[in-house]
This record gives sequence, structure tokens and C-alpha cells, in this order.
Amino acid sequence: MDVITVAKRSPVVFSLACAAAVAMLFISEGSYWQAVGTLDKLGAIGAARTHIQSLERNILVVETAQRGYLLTGRKETLLPFERARTEIDESFKFLREHHAGDSKYTELIGSLQALTENKLSELALTISQHEEGVRKASTEIVLSDSGRGQMSAIRAISAELLDLEAIEVTAGGSDLYQTLMLSRIGMATLSAISLLALYMYLRQTFALKQQQQEAQRLVRVERDRLEVEVKQRTAQLTELTHHLQTAREDERNRLARNLHDELGALLTSAKLDAARIKSRITGTAPEALERLSHLVGTLNSSIALGRRIIEDLRPSTLSNLGLVDTLEILAREFAEGSGLQVHCALAPVRLNADAELMIYRLVQEAITNISKYARASHVWIGMAARDGQVEVTVRDDGVGFDTAASRSSAHGLLGMRFRVEAEGGRLSVVSAPGRGTLLELRMPEVASRTA
Repeated sequence: MDVITVAKRSPVVFSLACAAAVAMLFISEGSYWQAVGTLDKLGAIGAARTHIQSLERNILVVETAQRGYLLTGRKETLLPFERARTEIDESFKFLREHHAGDSKYTELIGSLQALTENKLSELALTISQHEEGVRKASTEIVLSDSGRGQMSAIRAISAELLDLEAIEVTAGGSDLYQTLMLSRIGMATLSAISLLALYMYLRQTFALKQQQQEAQRLVRVERDRLEVEVKQRTAQLTELTHHLQTAREDERNRLARNLHDELGALLTSAKLDAARIKSRITGTAPEALERLSHLVGTLNSSIALGRRIIEDLRPSTLSNLGLVDTLEILAREFAEGSGLQVHCALAPVRLNADAELMIYRLVQEAITNISKYARASHVWIGMAARDGQVEVTVRDDGVGFDTAASRSSAHGLLGMRFRVEAEGGRLSVVSAPGRGTLLELRMPEVASRTA
């Protein structure tokens, strides 16, 4: 499932997820940069504190170097004096830049710088006087209390600056903790929103799954209903086919009986009358005898035609000789009429009269279709009983056809199938272009009509 599909199915959830992601990024970046700014500020405050402490330390270093020089007179004792003065200048430069624009700090730094310059000037003056030989004056300056007062003032201002810086450090730490707390609250809130979005998504997914399951259930119910309806319709069609076939066979039987009883009797009576007339006029009217002979031949042909029609309508051999002999007669007459070679392998089976008639009609229609469409040279007809099942096959070596393709002339096969199913059997057709056709019927032996 792609992002567009999710957005279309869950617009609210998708909007919440996007808003949570953007807010999380905003809070994360904002907290990061605010924390970085606070840490940078605290770092600068720490550097400022270091410089303030360095100022006080360097003033002591300068004073110590001055006293060492006054006591020993050695020049090497003044080396820390010069280094300390340089560091003092750098510290004041940093403090002025760090607190630029803050009048409170600027005033204190200015006072501290003035006191420091005075202290350094005093120390430099004592060193200069000592070098010029005015040692008494320099010693008096050193022993006076002015230097001690200046150092006290310098320490006081330095302590005040350190206190102010400590306040800034405390405020910066508080800001940092506040930033972390806000970030924590924001992340917790966004996590809750994300969980809410996930819950809504899962809920909607569950609802969608339920809808799909319900739709599938309805489809199954409809499919089962259609299957039941198809079975009912199939059973009705099978019953209708059996009824129509039975009605058709009954009509054929009635027509055959009428033809045999009435038309046969009329033709036979006419033939007898013609024979009597012929015997009475023998030798008196040759032309009339010729007409009577032609009439007797016509009556004989009519009687033979009537018998063939009656046999087609209702084969008397089926009830008189049985199914095997009837099929052999049908195969022999088909071979004589079509010129095809018909091979029979027929074994007696136990079936009721309706099933035997159905098999006879099936074979009859099959060989009729072979003569019309198959263009075959050989036909094989088989019947046998195996494991309580009757198997009847009709096979040819003709052109065959594609059983999967729809055919406009497939109504005969469909009628065969319903006729077989009406008697409790099953018909299968196996064929392929150029490979002939096989019709195979299977049904229980001693079968009875099934609804």
C-alpha cells in the first residue's frame, strides 16, 4: 500500500502524522539551537570568570615580582612582571568585548581597570625609583598602606563581577533545564499524538478489515445461494429433459404403434386385394396385370418403408433381442449406409428399459454426428460393465474439434449430457483438432431413474 493510498483512506490520520513529524522536527531543532546558545553563553561566562580570576592573580604576580626585585635587585625577577601585564591587558580586552553594551558590567570593568592601572603605575614607579637609586622613596611607597587599599578595592570589584557572573551562570543553567523540560514535554506530547494517530489508523484498518470480511461473507452467501440456485435449475433442467425425452419416446411409441396397427393393416389389406384381383384377371388383360404387379411392388416398398420408420421411432429389437444385438444391428446398418468401418466390442450389461433406450439414442445420435461432421474412416463402439459401472464409448478417427471453444452446433452434446444425467449417468467428451473424438458414458449398473 503506497503513501497516496494511505492518505486517501485515512486523511485525518495522515494529517496528524505529518503535523506530529513537523512539530517534532521543529521542537527538536529549536531545543537544540537554544541549548547550543545557552551552552555557548555559559562557556563565555566561564571564560569571563577565568579572566577575572586571572586579573587578580596576575596583579599579585606583578606585586610579587616588584618586591622580589626590590629585595634582590636582580633583573630576572621582573620577567613575570612583564608577562603578567600582557595577560592583564588581554583579560581587560576580553571582558570589554564580552560585556559590550551592558552598562552595569562596563562600569565595574572600568573601575577595575582604573584601579589596576593605578596599581601597576605605582609598582612601575617603585621599580623605576629603585633603578635610579632612590631606594628610600621606593621602599616608603612599598611600606605605605595605599597599595593594600588598592588591592582590597580590586578584590571587591572582582568579587562583585564574579557574583554577577555566578548569577548569569545560574540563569543560564535554569534556561538550559527549562529548554530540556520543554523539549521533554513536547516530545511526550508528540509521542501521545503519534500514538493517537496510530490508534486511529489501526482502528480504521480494523474497521476496513471488518468491512472486507463482511463483503467477503456476503459474497460467499451470494455464491452459495447462486450455487444452490444453479443446482436447483440444473435439477429442474434434468427433470425437464427427462420429461421431454419420456414424452418424446411415448409419442414415438404411440406413433409407431399406430403406424404398425393401422397403416400396416391398410397396406397389407391393399396388397391382399391386389393379389386376388391379379389371380382373377390372369391371362385376360396383360396390361392390367402389369399395372397390378407394379402396384404390388409399390405396396411392398411402402410396407418396408413403414417398418423402417417404425423401427426408427421405436426399435422393436431393443425389447425383443436386447441392447447388444440392437446396437450391433444399428452399427451394421450405419456401416452399410455410410461406407465407414465400424468396430464393435459389446458386452451384455444390466440396465432398465429407460437406460437401454437412452444408450441406444446416444449411440444413434453419436454415429449420426460422425457421418455429418467427423469425416472419419473408422468408428469404434464399445460397451462393458466394470466394478458395478456401465461404460459405453463411441470413438472415431475424424477431424475432431476444440472442446473449449464455443460451437453453435453444440446443442446435440448438451442434450446428450442432460439425457445421460437424467438417468443418473455422466457423459464426457474428449477431442482435439486432428485427433478424433471420444464420447464416454458412465452410469451405475441396474440404474434407475434419479430425480
